[in-house]
Amino acid sequence: MKENRKKKLLWQGLLYDAIGMLTMAIPVVGPALDILWAPYAGSQMLKMYPNKKGKIASVIVFIEEILPYTDYIPTFTIMWIYTFIFAKNAENFDDDKTIDIKMNDD
Repeated sequence: MKENRKKKLLWQGLLYDAIGMLTMAIPVVGPALDILWAPYAGSQMLKMYPNKKGKIASVIVFIEEILPYTDYIPTFTIMWIYTFIFAKNAENFDDDKTIDIKMNDD
């Protein structure tokens, strides 16, 4: 199950990186598309990696997509590589984890 999730995240990230790069290929209209693509890319990054590092990556991908001439940076792929190859807790990656919050009734 984990291997399927890893592969799905990789392919999804490659697709989103390719879409982000395509906007550079469209003169005049490309920058306008980035205004729409940047928030979507940020939200997708957060859905793909719903943790503190995912929140940071979503801000980074938003900034990268909104700035001109930075669309060639494969942010989704870099996040996948970081998460599953370089991170110490890569084997513990589970996007379905729930967090229990205990409230004190003081």
